[in-house]
This record gives sequence, C-alpha cells and structure tokens, in this order.
Amino acid sequence: MSRNLTNETRAALHAPETGEVFAVLLTLAHDDMPEPLRVCSGGLDIISRGENFIAYPFALTLPEDEEGRSPRARLCIDNVERQIMQAVRGLTSSPVVTVEIIRTAAPDVVEARFDDFRFTNITYDSQAVEGDLSVEDFTAEPYPAASFSPSLFPGLF
Repeated sequence: MSRNLTNETRAALHAPETGEVFAVLLTLAHDDMPEPLRVCSGGLDIISRGENFIAYPFALTLPEDEEGRSPRARLCIDNVERQIMQAVRGLTSSPVVTVEIIRTAAPDVVEARFDDFRFTNITYDSQAVEGDLSVEDFTAEPYPAASFSPSLFPGLF
C-alpha cells in the first residue's frame, strides 16, 4: 500500500539525522461517550485540526504475523489521571480507535492514518489501561452471503 507523504516527511525519514519530531495521535470514540478521548505521544499537548490531544504516556505494540490469526496490536495507556479508565469502565461494547501520525512542526497534516480499530479485551488497574487493537475479521464470514437454494433461486433448479 502506498502512502502520500509530504516532501518534508520523506526527507526526514531518509536523512541519517533529523530534527523532525513525529507524534502519534490516538482517538477513542464510542456512542456512549459524550466526546471522544484524544491523547498523543511526545509529552506535550497538541492541537491538530482544531482538536486538542492531551499528552498521555502510552505504548503501542505492533502485531506479530501469525499464521491463521488476524493481526492484533496491543495498546497500553498509563492510568495517570484515571480519566481513561473512567471512560471505558461503563462501556457495553468496544470503543473505536483511530491512530494518526503527524509531524509536530505541521500538526494539521496527517502523514498516516489507521481507522476503525476496535479496542477489545480491555483490562485496567491503578497503573494502566490495556487492550487489543484489532480490525473486524471477515475471514469467518460465509461466502457467498446467500445460499443458492430452490426457494431463493428457483431459476437455477
């Protein structure tokens, strides 16, 4: 899959050293939440496209490539102010997570965006909120969607 990266980002990625700082923006959204939770890496709050992303320490572990299993990333957010734990505690279904990568020099330009992750298997304690990030697994869905039976498709029989 190709990505449309800015010239500045391409130069920074190919340079042996760079002064560019990249940040990861996470948006956790759910219908039962009054507004999405927005957090960012890097230690400083970031305003991107008019939205305020609060600096929270978190770790995003990329998925391993395992045969026969859909990829799952692991997200661990420090439970510093208990805000995230309180937000996910009352949810009856999984929140949707969007991961974006930006340059802090141009926070309104999203260099990479990964949508529609489900935050599942959520556990929390006094130190962290952890869970899996996964996409919907369509490999278990029946194909074709309809059964070709005489009652549904009489012209075939």
